[in-house]
Amino acid sequence: MSSHDNVNMPTIDWADFTKVELRVGRIISAEAFPEARRPAYQLRIDFGPDIGIRKSSAQITDLYQPDSLLGQLVVAVLNFPPKQIGPMMSECLVTGFHNPDGHVTLCVPQHDVPLGTKLL
Repeated sequence: MSSHDNVNMPTIDWADFTKVELRVGRIISAEAFPEARRPAYQLRIDFGPDIGIRKSSAQITDLYQPDSLLGQLVVAVLNFPPKQIGPMMSECLVTGFHNPDGHVTLCVPQHDVPLGTKLL
């Protein structure tokens, strides 16, 4: 029995995984988003010349300040449909993990990679 046999999760095949557009972008602006239901920032993320700049709302206010996010590389899902969040249209989903306190920590590349690079 492997260690993951006790975890109840559906399996997917490689073709399913390749449908998810997980791409690297750089945060170019981060501002408070008071209209959001839960504390969040409005982010503008540059995914390079082929994709361009996308907007997102991120509930990451517990561990990050807007100034500390500028220039940060992030991993985001780009092929979800746009979602209206208050007065803004979110165009991508920034990924992260909940820490033991329930605060979101961003999923980030450890080293610099070209903007728009797809996770493989």
